[in-house]
Amino acid sequence: MAGALPVDGVPGDQVLDEIRALRAGDAPTHGGRLFAYVYDPAVVGLDELAHAAYGLSAHVNGLDPTAFPSLLAMENALVGAAAALLGGGPVGGGLTSGAPGASSGAPDVVGSVTSGGTESLILAVKAARDARPEVTAPRLVVPASAHAAFAKAAHYLGVRVDTVPVSPVTLRPDPADVAAAIGPDTVLVVCSAPSYAHGVIDPVEQIASLAAEAGVRCHVDACFGGWSLPWLRRLGRPVPAFDFTVPGVTSISVDLHKYAYTPKGVSVLLHRDPSLRRPQYFAYADWPGYTMINPGVLSTRSGGPIAAAYAVLRHLGEAGYLALAQTTLTAVDVLADAVRATDGVRLLAEPESTVVCFMASDPAVDVFVLADELAARGWHTQPQMSYGDIPASIHLSVAASVADEAPSFADALADAVSAAQAHGPVTLPPELAAMLGALASHGSSASPGPALTPDVVAALAGQLGLGSPSAGGAPSPSSSPLPERMAVVNTVLDLAPPSLREHLLIEFLSLLQRPTY
Repeated sequence: MAGALPVDGVPGDQVLDEIRALRAGDAPTHGGRLFAYVYDPAVVGLDELAHAAYGLSAHVNGLDPTAFPSLLAMENALVGAAAALLGGGPVGGGLTSGAPGASSGAPDVVGSVTSGGTESLILAVKAARDARPEVTAPRLVVPASAHAAFAKAAHYLGVRVDTVPVSPVTLRPDPADVAAAIGPDTVLVVCSAPSYAHGVIDPVEQIASLAAEAGVRCHVDACFGGWSLPWLRRLGRPVPAFDFTVPGVTSISVDLHKYAYTPKGVSVLLHRDPSLRRPQYFAYADWPGYTMINPGVLSTRSGGPIAAAYAVLRHLGEAGYLALAQTTLTAVDVLADAVRATDGVRLLAEPESTVVCFMASDPAVDVFVLADELAARGWHTQPQMSYGDIPASIHLSVAASVADEAPSFADALADAVSAAQAHGPVTLPPELAAMLGALASHGSSASPGPALTPDVVAALAGQLGLGSPSAGGAPSPSSSPLPERMAVVNTVLDLAPPSLREHLLIEFLSLLQRPTY
């Protein structure tokens, strides 16, 4: 297409055809073979219900609840459902037992609906920082396995991060290390339930107790597990306490667009009581316009995602979520057994939630090559870089839709491992290795410095097969600027020190995000 804004209007059917053509190059969002980014319950009719609810409120603005009280009612119901599930009130409160206005759990637990987990985590850090105005150099204590969004929050909010190492064996932080990291300027301590990368649950009870003893807030990042772990516990799986039943836990984040299976983006940030939430708000009246009051980062918010989430939760109810959790558990067990039965790979961690994470056990198996081989067989996984003593791995976020496909994964994995062994580890071309080495040795630990010039970036991108978006013509999956196989790209990123990796990804993304005319 020549540009997004043609001189004359384009018929609607043609525009939809263009979008369908573009979507043809995307990873599949349904079908149970994509293990990251999307969560498919495979419930017949649920997409149609969510789309209809989305359309009913798409043009409603969450900026002013006095103008649109429907969104206030639905948000309060979503918060009530999350609070009830996470120890904030009787199970059965909120959406699963009644319409807006029904009991939503214990009155002290409050919360806000956000656009996603990152916004929830930013707001948790903001509330903790602003609650301690006397601290001029606030600090945040996080395990190394905590989600990168905490680093983003700290960067945006001027908070320093104190990172606690995690054991390469347990993949968890030692509570004693957390205690040692807490100082007079610490405003928030973080733990994960579970960590996204490996799916293991941090020792929340010990960490929350240490934080409370120090007079510091403790946030549990349950964005990934908050809507799955309670159901897994009901099904008999051993799930340690991680929610508001744990003394010292002051806030919890839970994403509804993960295992509540709502459209993106809807997350909930909960606080143990209203006083803890108050610093989260932003208000401003010193200008001629309306007085701005926002609970979150966004001001204008479409009601579409909120209404869609409300419809999905109301429709599925407790029985629906329990059944989906059982289906997901079955898929997790089948996938984990497939890894255990395949020579050349092994589980990095025994599954504790809805994550299966595995690594190579044979030096001839390169996990980045293996990820490409699985993708060639229709299985779209998420390769993860090495970190300290933790090896590179492959991450599978398992949704309910995977259950039907999971039995065929074992053969695909064995076949992909054999292909990866035959291929061998990635060997970088000499000129590419030299370029990477020069960049890694240049500059400080915080920046590669002037060595990363536009010409160097362009040359490196060319070596990796990263192009630019199509500058014209009809949209087509074949016009993708990304290489079909990513093993070489991932190898380069894995070998680069984290600071260089960050800069390289920024430059690569900048190359990809260019206007078309």
